[in-house]
Amino acid sequence: MTMFLVRTAARTAVRTKSCRSFCVSHTQLSDRKGLVLGVFEKKEEEDEGTLHLTEAAAGFDKSLSGKLSELLKLSGPALKNGKSRVFYGLHKDFPCVAVVGLGKNNAGVCRTENWDTSKENIRQAVSAGCRLLQDLEVSHVEVDSCGDAQSAAEGAVLGLFHYDQLKSKKKTKVTTQLHGSADVVGWEKGIVYAEGQNLARLLMEAPANHITPTAFAKTIEEKLAPHADRVTIHKRPQAWIEEQQMGAFLSVSKGSEEPPVFLELHYNGSPDSKQPPLLLVGKGITFDSGGISLKPSASMDAMRADMGGAATVCASIVTAASLKLPVNIVGLAPLCENMPSGKATKPGDVVKAKNGKTIQVDNTDAEGRLILADALCYGHVFNPRAIVNVATLTGAMDVALGSAAAGVFTNSDWLWEQLHRASVVTGDRVWRMPLFQHYTKQVTDSQLADLNNIGKYSRSGGACTAAAFLREFVKAPHWAHLDIAGVMSNKDEVPYLRKGMSGRPTRTLVEFAAGLAHNG
Repeated sequence: MTMFLVRTAARTAVRTKSCRSFCVSHTQLSDRKGLVLGVFEKKEEEDEGTLHLTEAAAGFDKSLSGKLSELLKLSGPALKNGKSRVFYGLHKDFPCVAVVGLGKNNAGVCRTENWDTSKENIRQAVSAGCRLLQDLEVSHVEVDSCGDAQSAAEGAVLGLFHYDQLKSKKKTKVTTQLHGSADVVGWEKGIVYAEGQNLARLLMEAPANHITPTAFAKTIEEKLAPHADRVTIHKRPQAWIEEQQMGAFLSVSKGSEEPPVFLELHYNGSPDSKQPPLLLVGKGITFDSGGISLKPSASMDAMRADMGGAATVCASIVTAASLKLPVNIVGLAPLCENMPSGKATKPGDVVKAKNGKTIQVDNTDAEGRLILADALCYGHVFNPRAIVNVATLTGAMDVALGSAAAGVFTNSDWLWEQLHRASVVTGDRVWRMPLFQHYTKQVTDSQLADLNNIGKYSRSGGACTAAAFLREFVKAPHWAHLDIAGVMSNKDEVPYLRKGMSGRPTRTLVEFAAGLAHNG
């Protein structure tokens, strides 16, 4: 009879995702705090029912004389990685306590997956717990560090992001706080990293009539305003672009009524003002209709995010400034729309890039490489230590890698190693792709000009021929092109990101810049 009563109490105190057995008024929940705690999987040789609570969860359990661990054992099977369970009425300060499964303790770096499994498990679990409490309209959540405060913060902030700026009914805004850990520095760092990615998500998700080239530049200017002592911003107008003889860039923008903007950002974080900067270049097509080579109407709305390269590059610089990274960075974002009109570039037209090379434009929907070409040419004037350009460049990249990783094409083994190392830490992975002369021949064999903006064999190796095209505008020994078309949006592949534009790989770019700052 006693066991029956205990099990009944457990069922009353627990809520899974499918039911709510214990009700607290919305007013009470929103006025009080929620708590997210972690539990690791048992080892294979251990008995069923063995619990491995995190340090913070164990402390909370001890304060309740073991009630939390008792309820965990009685309320169902052991929590698997990323799964969560909510308990109600356990503690006077926390009406709702979400316990989340963290998988194996100290899982570490997995060479097969090319990421740190422990960090990914924490991000995934914490985001699940925070969202569960957000759905209950809890407005303040304390979060267990789960042994890695930065990853926990990233999971919380990334998981709670939801683009509802233009909706009347909005999700509960949740503030987060570290619980049961002294690693405030790691927590705050994770918050900044995640907010950087969320800035990129915000820009990418917003409709194209809200984020025009002018509006994009203004948004970034506002975000960098608190760092005016370290940042210089130039919003270059069309007249300047014409003076620079950026004919490739102008050939894309001229079909639109929206004026182009060449956004130039200088972050001077290094104590050595003469330190050669890291150059980041981002494709900034704020809406891509395809131009005269018009895209199919299905899913064309997603092309509001074709400025994902510019969004992630600019968000990375905002984040670097917030972190006060001791490194110099120059960011370039050619911003325009690609639209059809009587003024638009026509298939077969020939245009001249800033470096004097002529380009036969056989497909106006291969426009990203045109605007990047002029930006890359211009970027060499800063004598950068390394150049990284980022672009939602080709559908072929999505076909090749899907959303698992961004493709990296580079002429530098050193630069590849830096980017790869950063991606293992962030879990936002990159994968090296070929940059063979085989592909260069396909873009230099043009009937009317020096180059053709599409490969000789059309769709074959499309991501590779696009990279080969960009290489024609690079003289630097350390250059990498990141094709992020496959990681532009998220359905459910990354558990700690909601459906929508992903803002990837902002955190990897930040981690890469931090690595350069601290390791040279």
